[in-house]
Amino acid sequence: MTKTENPMAARPMLPLLLSMSMPVVLSMFIQALYNIVDSMWVARLGTKAITAVSLAYPLQNIAMSLGVGMGVGVGSVISMSIGAKDQEQANKAASLGIALVTVHCVLFALAGLVVTNPFLRMFTDDPDTFQWACDYTYVVMCASFGQLLSMCLEKIFQGLGKMKTTMFLMASGCIINIVLDPVLIFGWFGFPAMGVKGAAIATVIGQIVGFLLYVVICVRKDIGVKIHPRYMKPDGIIIKKIYSVGIPSSLMLAMPSLLVGVLNGILTQIDKIYVAVFGLYFKLQTFINMPSSGVVQGMRPIIGFNYGAEDYKRVRQCISYSLKIVALIMVVGTIGAIGFPDLLLGIFDADKELLEFGIPAFRVIGLSFIFSAVGIVCAGVFEAMGQGKNSLLISLLRQFVIILPLGWVLSRFMGAIGIWITFPIAEGIAALIAWRMLKSSAVYEKRLKK
Repeated sequence: MTKTENPMAARPMLPLLLSMSMPVVLSMFIQALYNIVDSMWVARLGTKAITAVSLAYPLQNIAMSLGVGMGVGVGSVISMSIGAKDQEQANKAASLGIALVTVHCVLFALAGLVVTNPFLRMFTDDPDTFQWACDYTYVVMCASFGQLLSMCLEKIFQGLGKMKTTMFLMASGCIINIVLDPVLIFGWFGFPAMGVKGAAIATVIGQIVGFLLYVVICVRKDIGVKIHPRYMKPDGIIIKKIYSVGIPSSLMLAMPSLLVGVLNGILTQIDKIYVAVFGLYFKLQTFINMPSSGVVQGMRPIIGFNYGAEDYKRVRQCISYSLKIVALIMVVGTIGAIGFPDLLLGIFDADKELLEFGIPAFRVIGLSFIFSAVGIVCAGVFEAMGQGKNSLLISLLRQFVIILPLGWVLSRFMGAIGIWITFPIAEGIAALIAWRMLKSSAVYEKRLKK
């Protein structure tokens, strides 16, 4: 590989994929650590405080989902443009992406002012909890610009292959947040004690600092694209490309919250203990999916670049390695859930009753991990190639279309086990359809290309 060659075009695929994925995995673990520490500080204020912050989560999750989804859309267009050696389109995609997200920031601030009060009133009638939830939600929604813009820039940098930069900047924002949490919550070092509102302010300060650090790097260094007002002239084709991936990606990220809400409603009718079991499973799934998601995020810019360059051989190599790595992770998850469910539940201090109901649940749902590898990777591949509808279809099959109706029907006859069975069934069907869709794509049809 010469000095002028782009590593995504010439570097051996496995080392390239690992070098792109590992910083993302580390940054996700840093984010997870922050979430744990943040919850620990808020928990010291009491149960009402934890409840108040939890009530804000759905609105926060919508903002996060749109921010990440838009960033994925922008990053996909940039990767393919750089691969096709169309620098002008890459510049336009980055600049228009920032402009579009800025509009979203204004809309979310207005939504925070209008929606917060009536939304929170639907979930609590306790005056203290309601007031604390309002204090937290108004801040994180009305000042969400730091989160939305930093996420867009993060995906722009990832689309250019600058994974280490995004890792360090995410770590910087999280560390600032962790440091400010106790200072603003409890009033250390002469600051006023602001309680739950202090936690919200610490959160948005960390996000804004992360965004400003991205701005400093963009101003002082040549990052590979130019973000400038002259490239922000509306371009329907590029905007359509961004939203064609961004909207499906956002829906995919928001989907698990909807799934959990509906299934919890069904499980509550059977026995509330199953809601706790499902909650613990979801925590395990999140932990297993974290390294898999890191691989997919590292894979996306590689596939986008080589797909834009029409180097389909390297695209297939990247898909092959990604599938093998994610499958290995999922095999570990399957072995753990089926072979050692009592140990996994023990991590969460599960009592005798929770173990009784949780062990068989983990063993059944655990079968879904190995099948999910295909769906997870294929969804990421279609995002990278700018085919957001295909990616959304796979995710709908995995997490919504099959599980909810089939789970409801089977639960009428089999109880909770009927719901647990739907997870491996849904993942298996989604895997078959996703693989067929992938094999029918241009990547495999044009095997003679380069």
